[in-house]
Amino acid sequence: MIDLPPSAPDGVVVADVLDAQIGCFVEPAQYVALVTAWREDGFEMCADLCAVDYLSHMDRPLPDGVTPTRFEVVVNLLSLSKRQRVRVRVQAGNEDPEVDSLFDVYPGVEAMEREAFDMFGVIFRGHPDLTRILMPEDWEGHPLRKDYAVGRVPVQFKEAPGPR
Repeated sequence: MIDLPPSAPDGVVVADVLDAQIGCFVEPAQYVALVTAWREDGFEMCADLCAVDYLSHMDRPLPDGVTPTRFEVVVNLLSLSKRQRVRVRVQAGNEDPEVDSLFDVYPGVEAMEREAFDMFGVIFRGHPDLTRILMPEDWEGHPLRKDYAVGRVPVQFKEAPGPR
């Protein structure tokens, strides 16, 4: 059974607990403090960080005490030594989503945060190089937002050698 780390900040809402996994929600102001507490409690790896756009699901079921916003950042932490997982969810806001960067806690999130920025427009305050990673620098908009205009994107081909 997994419990919150001793140094976890107040206000964490535990959503579900399994034998080797816990899911929790945290307020944006406590986000880095909670992830840091998990790191200090033996969760050596940030396995994934992604964003979600709930544009048409604002009425989704959430635990009491969690106010839904359009965008959410989801972080999956892993403890290899304990064989346990943690899922941290933070509401990032509506039209201009923004949370603090986890780069100082887990430097490996650098590319994951850039991808969430590029595809969803989530700003990660304190990120060392928050620039596009998948789309061209001059691309307008964020393609994985649910309200991104569906249109025809011209395909650019490079010369490639044929089969030999």
